[in-house]
Amino acid sequence: MELLTTNNVWMMICTALVFFMHLGFGFLEIGLTRQKNAINILFKNVFIISVGLLLYCLVGFNLMYPGFEDGALGVFGFAGFGLDAPVAADGALDLAYSEGYTYWTDFLFQGMFAATAATIVSGAVAERIKIGSFMIFTVLYVGLVYPIAGSWKWGGGFLDQLDTPFYDFAGSTLVHSVGGWAAVVAVCLLGARIGKFKDGKIRAIPGHNIPLATAGVLILWLGWFGFNGGSVLSADPAATSLTLVTTCLAAASGGVFASITSAIRDKNLDLTMFLNGILGGLVGITAGADQMSPTDAIIIGAIAGAIIVFAVALIDRLKLDDPVGAIAVHLVCGIWGTLAVGIFGALAGWDQFVSQLIGVASYAAICIVSSFVIIYILKVTIGIRVSEREELEGLDGFEHGMDAYPDFRMNEH
Repeated sequence: MELLTTNNVWMMICTALVFFMHLGFGFLEIGLTRQKNAINILFKNVFIISVGLLLYCLVGFNLMYPGFEDGALGVFGFAGFGLDAPVAADGALDLAYSEGYTYWTDFLFQGMFAATAATIVSGAVAERIKIGSFMIFTVLYVGLVYPIAGSWKWGGGFLDQLDTPFYDFAGSTLVHSVGGWAAVVAVCLLGARIGKFKDGKIRAIPGHNIPLATAGVLILWLGWFGFNGGSVLSADPAATSLTLVTTCLAAASGGVFASITSAIRDKNLDLTMFLNGILGGLVGITAGADQMSPTDAIIIGAIAGAIIVFAVALIDRLKLDDPVGAIAVHLVCGIWGTLAVGIFGALAGWDQFVSQLIGVASYAAICIVSSFVIIYILKVTIGIRVSEREELEGLDGFEHGMDAYPDFRMNEH
């Protein structure tokens, strides 16, 4: 009982840290975009976590953990609507559910992860998507696609049943790439912001508050202590300590090497590239944080940081407008981190690398197809893009009727 209490308290602390990450995502997104859209972005981020938890309660949790029977294909299962905690013979909560946490803690911790996938998409489509269309997409993607895809590994599905099971400790693929693939599809169908690509040239559209974006990244780094640390699923001292060390080293390495690479390539010390390098290192280590040595973590983070610089440039050359670099950070580095499990650490080996490739391909397939179907139907029915006037004047006034930074001097007289 005492061990369960200790483990459960740690899991609840980690749940709170993952929840705190949504503030970091919000700060990062509004900081890297223009002030005329700040309310719109904050509304999306608050909506995502709120509706995400409700959906995960109603259908998501039991879609993701359906309890696949022996011999099942492990592709789709559903354990029923709502939450139904296991109970002991005396009617009390079954404390034998897990040595690491109770049923309720399990639901809440996993529910915080579920909303992150749509948050990634939010950054990529910022400043030009209709709020109603984004809300419908969030409901369908977080409520159905994410938990079904998650069941393939974390729910004991077919990827977990491979001879050499696919491995994704805390979600480089299951969370970050799931959001990243949808972001690519959304950006392609939505088109670039007005003025981003003009006369064949790439024009930078600066964010309005880089200090706020910096605060957002540091909050995300802190939140990753819960994201990865909680994924140990207990308070085991050795496992949690190693996981937090590898997580932090990869983040630091990612930021430093992104900055160095950017300085060599562009002849300047770009703070935004440093920030995205930190996030790239965090995403990269997430698949195998519990399996890596400190040196492995530094190498994985360094490669992720360098990848960020070239991925951002490639995405621009492909005329894909991603205001916050979400595709480079969450998709490209998510793929890298997933494959790195087969190259570095305790699980390294050819069989493991092949399983990682199968996992990456499987999630690419379900995410690309499902997100395309959802967003394309929205595009040809109610539309997904705001009008030119709304985009130029800002979404805050048109979609929300308010301003994030009102000029009180206008009301003095």
